[in-house]
Amino acid sequence: MGSSADRPLKRHAKVVAAVDLPGVPAGTPGKVQMVNGFSWIRYRVHFANGEELGFLGRDDLVPAKEWEGAA
Repeated sequence: MGSSADRPLKRHAKVVAAVDLPGVPAGTPGKVQMVNGFSWIRYRVHFANGEELGFLGRDDLVPAKEWEGAA
């Protein structure tokens, strides 16, 4: 099994922004609203600060459980 960054996220998964994104600082929690793509899986996420971003790659997001474990 590969690293967690290789595993796709599921719809409604709780995530955290791993890096600063437009209008969303790193560490902001969110929820995956949509998963799309074949060769590049991308996500639409609604963040706790009210921002909703699409076309996010897996490297932009961390599952909330893993983020809490790193703190």
